[in-house]
Amino acid sequence: MIPPMLAKLMSLLLLGIVRFLTGSQARWYGCPPKAEQRIYFANHQSHADMVLIWAALPEELRSITRPIAAKDYWTKTPFRQWITTAVFNAVYVDRQATPARPPAAAAPMAPVATDAPGVTDAAATAPSDADTAMAGGPDPSPEAPPRAPTPEELRAALPESDPLAPLVRALESGDSIVIFPEGTRGHGDEPQPFKSGLFKLAQMFPQVVLVPAWINNVQRVMPKGEVVPVPILCSVTFGAPIALESGEERRPFLDRARRAVIALREV
Repeated sequence: MIPPMLAKLMSLLLLGIVRFLTGSQARWYGCPPKAEQRIYFANHQSHADMVLIWAALPEELRSITRPIAAKDYWTKTPFRQWITTAVFNAVYVDRQATPARPPAAAAPMAPVATDAPGVTDAAATAPSDADTAMAGGPDPSPEAPPRAPTPEELRAALPESDPLAPLVRALESGDSIVIFPEGTRGHGDEPQPFKSGLFKLAQMFPQVVLVPAWINNVQRVMPKGEVVPVPILCSVTFGAPIALESGEERRPFLDRARRAVIALREV
């Protein structure tokens, strides 16, 4: 087992290297750095995004904030796995969701036999609410709208095989997390459409503060396919928190969250 002191020394070494190569400037434009539980969500253009946000956070926030890391990439070698676990305290996620098993088909409803034991002719021919209303009787009782599941019920219903499960466990333990809602690295000037993970987490953890962030220039430090970083001045701009509004649907919320990230590019 590698001693914690070695992880601490490696953390300081990496912090110095990252700040030397990138400047790692944190710009708190819409909110101050605060030790509260947060979900930071940002654009994604490089594997170095996770490292840059980690280095941009002040020390008191780094200790309570866990970046997500693509499991297939960051566990490819023992050294990468050690760095992400011992230094970054990252949350591993599988980028490919496990296909859900299709639900079993419902059995067709058998017709009610009027001569079956316990079924009377009166029961078999009893008028329905609709029949009563059509005949001039009282209106049928309105059905109550279905109750929305609580955050606790949503978390309990999440399969352990779901890629969000490790993030849910981290949030349940009180940690903050850093996620990239595009799901994969983009190559254009703007983020790709956000996937549903951020929306689901906002439903399951309404008390957690959602903070948008824009990462600038990091793709030039570590271009895709390169292994040697290039010194380039980079920054992370943190914006004003957003919240999932009551009754807000998935796509409008995700589009609004994406616009909040893109707006920070011009700040």
